[in-house]
Amino acid sequence: MAARKTTKKPNVSAEELKTYYREMLLIRRFEEKAGQLYGMGLIGGFCHLYIGQEAVVVGLEAASQEGDKRITSYRDHGHMLACGMEPGGVMAELTGRIGGLSKGKGGSMHMFSKEKHFYGGHGIVGAQVPLGAGLAFADKYKENGGVTFTYFGDGAANQGQVYETFNMAALWHLPVVFVIENNQYAMGTSQERSTSTKDIYHRGEAFGIPGEIVNGMDVLAVKEAGQKAVAHCRSGKGPYILEIKTYRYRGHSMSDPAKYRTREEVQKVREHSDPIEHVRELLLSGKHATEDDLKAIDKEIKEVVNQAAEFSKESPEPSLDELWTDIYA
Repeated sequence: MAARKTTKKPNVSAEELKTYYREMLLIRRFEEKAGQLYGMGLIGGFCHLYIGQEAVVVGLEAASQEGDKRITSYRDHGHMLACGMEPGGVMAELTGRIGGLSKGKGGSMHMFSKEKHFYGGHGIVGAQVPLGAGLAFADKYKENGGVTFTYFGDGAANQGQVYETFNMAALWHLPVVFVIENNQYAMGTSQERSTSTKDIYHRGEAFGIPGEIVNGMDVLAVKEAGQKAVAHCRSGKGPYILEIKTYRYRGHSMSDPAKYRTREEVQKVREHSDPIEHVRELLLSGKHATEDDLKAIDKEIKEVVNQAAEFSKESPEPSLDELWTDIYA
């Protein structure tokens, strides 16, 4: 993972930087709190934290417009918060309460919001990719100018349905941005051991899909690449692939002891490439904010997250009648 570079002054306003700082910090603090609740037994089942990858969703949401859609895998809390879903509703869903955004029935991996055009976390590896192309097909059919961000990981990139989807998306010129969140490890297997090509985005070339590698630890780089990808899709040229190199600090899920990598490796990324610290340095070095300003933001975010946690504890469990709602038959 490349070290941060702050020598080049980005052409970005102080307010924009503060917005990115606040949004990434919300995801970080929310996920830390979710980890605590999981340890207390208030969150059951699987729980995959997004800590370290915050710049990916915050940068791409900055490149989106109203009506654009997003769909992702099971590591999805960050995506929900970045597209504006209420922290209290997200946390209540994690704890299986009626106040959750799927009425407590979806949990960590299966949450939806029609209002925010968020079409789920999905627990089956790679299953969301053809669904994302389907969402993009609907936009093309309706001619509404919408774009779908279809997220998947480096592990899912080896699933056959991904390439079936590439073929159809290219054939039909679908407005879909395929976002490969390459956090270097598929569960416990490094990309070097699981993937035959060094750079995954090249696999789109066989289908005529352009793409590029992006530094996923730099929110401004992600936004810039996202704007390029979105413009390509909206112009009717078909899909685009962004392979965003990022890193997760925690294990694959809360039950993962992460013995497949060294503590030194994780610490090196934290010290040299952390996406939140990168924006913090830009704010301080550019005199866009003081230490006290940033402490105030951190305090505000912690209050939001604590309120979300309290809401999730106080919200009642779903009634037995809810077993018969939101089902197909």
